[in-house]
Amino acid sequence: MDLHTITSPSFLKGLDNEQLVELSEDIRRFLIENLSRTGGHIGPNLGVVELTLALHRVFDSPSDKLIWDVGHQSYVHKILTGRASQFDTLRQFKGLCGFPKRNESDHDVWETGHSSTSLSAAMGMAAARDIKGAKNHVIPIIGDGALTGGMALEALNHIGHANTDMIVILNDNEMSIAPNVGALHSVLGRMRTAGKYNKVKDDLEYLLKKVPAVGGKLASTAERVKDSLKYLVVSGMFFEELGFTYLGPIDGHDLEELEDNLLYAKKVGGPVLLHVVTKKGKGFLPAEQDKIGTWHGTGPYKIDTGDLVKSSSKAPSWSGLIAESVRKLARTDERIVAITPAMPVGSKLEGFATEFPKRFYDVGIAEQHATTMAAGLATQDMKPFLAIYSTFLQRAYDQLVHDICRQNLNVFIGIDRSGLVGADGETHQGVFDVAFLRNLPNMVVMMPKDENEGQHMVQTAIDYDGGPIALRYPRGNGLGVPMDEQMKALPIGSWEVLKPGTEAAILTFGTTISMALDAAEKLAENGINAEVVNARFIKPMDEAMLHSLFKRNIPVITLEEAILQGGFGSAVLEFVHDNAYHDAVIDRMGIPDQFIEHGDVAELMDEIHLNSDQLVANVKNMVPVKTQAGSKAL
Repeated sequence: MDLHTITSPSFLKGLDNEQLVELSEDIRRFLIENLSRTGGHIGPNLGVVELTLALHRVFDSPSDKLIWDVGHQSYVHKILTGRASQFDTLRQFKGLCGFPKRNESDHDVWETGHSSTSLSAAMGMAAARDIKGAKNHVIPIIGDGALTGGMALEALNHIGHANTDMIVILNDNEMSIAPNVGALHSVLGRMRTAGKYNKVKDDLEYLLKKVPAVGGKLASTAERVKDSLKYLVVSGMFFEELGFTYLGPIDGHDLEELEDNLLYAKKVGGPVLLHVVTKKGKGFLPAEQDKIGTWHGTGPYKIDTGDLVKSSSKAPSWSGLIAESVRKLARTDERIVAITPAMPVGSKLEGFATEFPKRFYDVGIAEQHATTMAAGLATQDMKPFLAIYSTFLQRAYDQLVHDICRQNLNVFIGIDRSGLVGADGETHQGVFDVAFLRNLPNMVVMMPKDENEGQHMVQTAIDYDGGPIALRYPRGNGLGVPMDEQMKALPIGSWEVLKPGTEAAILTFGTTISMALDAAEKLAENGINAEVVNARFIKPMDEAMLHSLFKRNIPVITLEEAILQGGFGSAVLEFVHDNAYHDAVIDRMGIPDQFIEHGDVAELMDEIHLNSDQLVANVKNMVPVKTQAGSKAL
């Protein structure tokens, strides 16, 4: 079938099973071919082809609300709702989003990117339905990994207590990004091997009612008998204790079985949970065989060999550099413990986990727990390294404030994917952490200019015993600079001048240092001698250097790949105000007050005018004309 001709999922209701099987093969082929060019979340989507087909056959989207948790597994849904022709732009600038997007389609009723939100959103939609007296179905689809998130468990508790009409689809593929961990994952494992519990209990009730004379009496106790049976048949019947009718587990690649169970679920009142077992990466052998999460989401790859198209950069990845620097120090410092909330692969901690299994903890999708666990370790004189993406650190803000900063505990936070991350878009851009960390008492925040300074910042963080310290580092690879053999601690709050200047000063850090140096060269061509300062400590700032700059009475511009409101530039403005530099000339450049969508980072930066040309223009506007003219005369 030509998938580009699909405009609505309604056509599915007219297909027979043989046609549906052919369509599922067409969709898998389409995904494998297209994602080999664009990259994307190949594994999760190959695993939900039949499930998505069955959902759109049984329910009527968008009247019935399909809510995809995380949303990275919504590609098949996008194809069936008329977006196949846009897949050559997937996750590209101004192209198709890799997650559900409400402004793309009426069928995308909930925007996601972070995990474990679907059930709470579904409860809100179901509550609105009931208040309005509507009759539509609400169907959240959540993975077994996302189900370990605390928010999902809170929602399950509420939905079951309220006896809300809802059909929860548990897409159980034994993985989120990396293999799942935790006791709840073990419970699901026992359920997978227990067979079709719901069919057993229904057959029992039928048999009880057929017994002559005493059938009615026995039937009146059938619910109690079935309630006991669940402990015999399925160990840890967690969901029924929460008030859900549990169906399954069923084969998530058997279209007939999926449809039969979805139709049955529609007839059952109250909350229903349908446990569907799927194979992540089904239909593409490299993805099927992946046991560590490599094929969860990838860049381009070669279909015939399964080889990933690797970056041409010879420099180490930032995640790898930081993780390996921590690992190196852990060999001689037994206080160091590494913690990650379900991102051991992304944060490159596999080596640490192998070498120090007793000092490594993957806690699953549980950022709040990971953060407070790190705080607990710190109270016992350990040195926890919490490796967490900037976008996911947002989820643990109260724990940062209440448990770490308030108690001034020595926790080393590695903030991975700081800054713009590109293809994953607005749900994953790491641009808010500077603003939400800078205002916390006791917190130190730093970001290196290159890998060499990065390894020294790891040493700085391990040596620091004055409270929490955060090291920001971007996605992607470093610059390939020479590395010192020995790591050394940097003075807290110290900056460095990378290029001296007399007529203006550019204060920046991390990824935008190269932009500042490039702009300084262009300014020199225009007769303006601009200083470039590596403001590597965002908090505390180098106040001695700031006093020196403002006493020189030259224009100062701050540059950051982070949100402007409350960011580094705001900190400099506060310094100027607090120290009564009333004649200071200051400008700020950074991420404007908006969410930044997906695309190549360079294209995104150009769109918001965060580039060297704009920096040059801003500095030229700040420098008095007579100074520029005088410099040219020289």
